[in-house]
Amino acid sequence: MSDVVIRAEGLGKKYIIGHEVERERYVTLRDVTARNARNLWRKTADMVSGRAIVSGDETEEFWALKDVSFEVRRGEVLGVIGRNGAGKSTLLKVLSRITEPSEGRVTIKGHVASLLEVGTGFHPELTGRENVYLNGAILGMTRAEIKRKFDEIVAFAEVEKFLDTPVKRYSSGMYVRLAFAVAAHLEPEILIVDEVLAVGDAEFQKKCLGKMREVAATGRTVLFVSHNMAAIGRLCTRGLLLSGGCVAACGDAEAVVGEYASDVQPSYSITFPEDGRRPSIIEIHVDRQAIVAHDLVVDISFTSPWPIQNPIGGIVLRTRAGEPV
Repeated sequence: MSDVVIRAEGLGKKYIIGHEVERERYVTLRDVTARNARNLWRKTADMVSGRAIVSGDETEEFWALKDVSFEVRRGEVLGVIGRNGAGKSTLLKVLSRITEPSEGRVTIKGHVASLLEVGTGFHPELTGRENVYLNGAILGMTRAEIKRKFDEIVAFAEVEKFLDTPVKRYSSGMYVRLAFAVAAHLEPEILIVDEVLAVGDAEFQKKCLGKMREVAATGRTVLFVSHNMAAIGRLCTRGLLLSGGCVAACGDAEAVVGEYASDVQPSYSITFPEDGRRPSIIEIHVDRQAIVAHDLVVDISFTSPWPIQNPIGGIVLRTRAGEPV
């Protein structure tokens, strides 16, 4: 039990969403007066009952996370995966103390460094050199510690030539390289990284994976969110699969990745708007039910304002890890 550095128990995060009801074009004074009276009564009732008051005609509760429980031990690399909107980024923000949970509790032992968005904590008008000191201080490093690691941070980020250039002129790749370099060299007990591999070239992605592997090898803990299943499989020891804000699976990384990859509809269609000025694909239908018979059926429907001779449709097959075959 002493090796557990992160424990989430019944974690939930709720947001109140306000919706504006579509207005009729012409309204009478009587309608406006009646509507305002209803709104006043509703807001008073909400205030008395303790519910949030949101401007608008209708409110809706949205649970980004619901009853999420898991443990992470010292030295583990946990890969958090799931579809867009599954609650991955919300979970990391709760673990990073950026937002408070609506219910449940999180216990964290150790210093946390987070890299959740490209360039978080950077000032666009300051140079790369100045932002290293600024971002390091925000993350909890002393000036002496930053100075000692400065050359190593800059070498890792590969921005030596642009060190005295304002970061507002940096590309997104340069931004994230410098931000990751500062966070990774902080030597935190827990490093939380959200989709850093979505930006940067293949060589930088390889360096990031190597650095996170190095961090884990020293007994520190890494939480890593990515849609790159190959990276999750290579780097992570355990996986956490989120679906609709709930934990769908938690365990061995390869097994969790396999469960995520197998959660695909047996057949589905994708439609596209028609362009009457040029040839255009209007629908792709994929049938995986025939895979039992070693067949994969893909129907491509297209339109064209003129005849087409020998149309060609391209298909890419990928492994469970997401790598093209």
